[in-house]
Amino acid sequence: LDGIEFEYWCASKLEDQGWSATVSKASGDQGVDIIAVRENITVAVQCKRYSKPVGNKAVREVLAGQQFYRADQACVISTAGFTSSAIELANATSIVLIEADFINSFSEKFGF
Repeated sequence: LDGIEFEYWCASKLEDQGWSATVSKASGDQGVDIIAVRENITVAVQCKRYSKPVGNKAVREVLAGQQFYRADQACVISTAGFTSSAIELANATSIVLIEADFINSFSEKFGF
């Protein structure tokens, strides 16, 4: 999968869990690839199909995107894990980090 295909794959997996998932346009997305909505919760999601762990830049971007879209929460989904710096920043900002292999835990992370 390329990056765009990965975004659609993630959106499909979220829809399988009962979310309405809209993939954003490729450019100018403000750091958000998917807006996921379920009941009264909106989650801004950034998808990273990388071969190396994702750093804290992705966490900063999705945090800004969360603010921009006025989402309740935010998440980064990665194919290659996360750096310790990204994990530290995510913990400090309540950004949820999910490895793609565990995408089926998405709903659980947000209380469903």
